[in-house]
Amino acid sequence: MNVAIIGYGYWGPNLVRNFAGVENCKVKYVIDFREERLALVKRTYPGILTSSDAEAVIADPEVDALIIATPVFAHYSLAKKALEQGKHVLIEKPMTATVKEAEELVRIATTKKLLLMVDHTFLYTGAIKKMKELIDTNTLGAIQYFDSTRINLGLFQPDVNVLWDLAPHDISMLLYLINEKPFSVNATGVSHTNNGIENIAYLTVNYKSNFIAHFSCSWTSPVKLRTMLLGGDKKMVVFNDLEPSEKIRIYDTGYNYKSDEDKKRLLVDYRTGDVHIPKLEMKEALSGMANDFVACIRNGGEPVSNANLGLEVIRILEAAQQSIKSGGKEIIL
Repeated sequence: MNVAIIGYGYWGPNLVRNFAGVENCKVKYVIDFREERLALVKRTYPGILTSSDAEAVIADPEVDALIIATPVFAHYSLAKKALEQGKHVLIEKPMTATVKEAEELVRIATTKKLLLMVDHTFLYTGAIKKMKELIDTNTLGAIQYFDSTRINLGLFQPDVNVLWDLAPHDISMLLYLINEKPFSVNATGVSHTNNGIENIAYLTVNYKSNFIAHFSCSWTSPVKLRTMLLGGDKKMVVFNDLEPSEKIRIYDTGYNYKSDEDKKRLLVDYRTGDVHIPKLEMKEALSGMANDFVACIRNGGEPVSNANLGLEVIRILEAAQQSIKSGGKEIIL
């Protein structure tokens, strides 16, 4: 199977390396408009063809699939051209710049019976697989909340705000882990620069049940934090992605309560038990994603990071942006 990768910037080299390692898969082309990046490809991978003409590569009948690792503004046009040419498509997150664009790509892929997939790499990590297992086996009990913090003194993006830049990772994990459809979102944010692009933002995703999800994102934190809390009524999980080996800790912690009707007060009994650090699969997540993409093209089936999940991520992000612009108003999904 021949694949072409468009974009050899920050993430492109990782994609080339991992797809080159997939059995029965060949990276035939790398496309980039910068000659110095193409020269680097030639030095590192002499057997891979390079080009600055994306349309010519998309039209090549020997190319079976296109992998798009460009800025988000180019995702829709490139993916649409590739799907219309009969190519399977993998797009870097976020899938598109608007819900309308994402819906159109899903429609074309469905009509042409092609695989459309989004690279939400975290879904292939050992940590998220373990968390999914804990939920599915009811080890955590009824899931009550999801709380994510993704902050750092980071790169200010010129075209998207901090939610569009950082939150897709955690929103994709939320949608993968929680088997309930979100109902609405509230978001607030602020820009400390003169371009009006929010560099700090807070997003709450509301559900019709008692479950709630919250996201904190910032480009202006003095420290880098990549943490997630997942709370059940039996046990709770802390996921620290910056921890090199012990990324997940399972806390046998919880509470019971009863109401004192006469005195109109809540009586809470807290439970603090052991902390368990599970052994996690250490295989590179991007390799798992690449293998999933190729396997689903060859054998059929739905990938873990499928197009519908990618579409729902965009739906939440677009609603969050609408909420920010309306002063935190609740937006129904």
